[in-house]
Amino acid sequence: MKLVLIAAIGKNRELGKDNDLIWHFKKDMRFFRQTTTGHTVVMGRKTFDSLPHKLPNRHHVIISRGNPDYEDVELFHSIEDFLKAYQDKDETVYGIGGAQIYAQLLPYADELLLTEIDAAAEADVYFPAFDKEKYTETVLDVQEEDGIRVRWVSYTK
Repeated sequence: MKLVLIAAIGKNRELGKDNDLIWHFKKDMRFFRQTTTGHTVVMGRKTFDSLPHKLPNRHHVIISRGNPDYEDVELFHSIEDFLKAYQDKDETVYGIGGAQIYAQLLPYADELLLTEIDAAAEADVYFPAFDKEKYTETVLDVQEEDGIRVRWVSYTK
């Protein structure tokens, strides 16, 4: 398995507030959709519950200590169980949140695909800090949207 964490973050690694995304840029939503479509996406229960619906054309993996009753999703009770089940699979899996899932998956991630938004916002969840020195940074694109500079960056180990 190749594990990729994908997220849109602010200047201070802001991810979300009140179980919702802070950033809603059209190009970033399109980038997320195009990148993850046809792949497995792994997330926590709260992130899954915050979605308006299942993401089309993606296999959903939920990490939850509880036993939520979801249709057509794969459920694991721990990151370790998920990693064990997927370690030998020949596929790219995208970690899509929330903050606890990002933090727990970060040590195992092969790549971070971050939309870096040059703005700060009020948040209650943050992307985990990581040592950029341990990664090769590749800027995929830079644009301005709604007067805010946005960079799409790949960090690979």
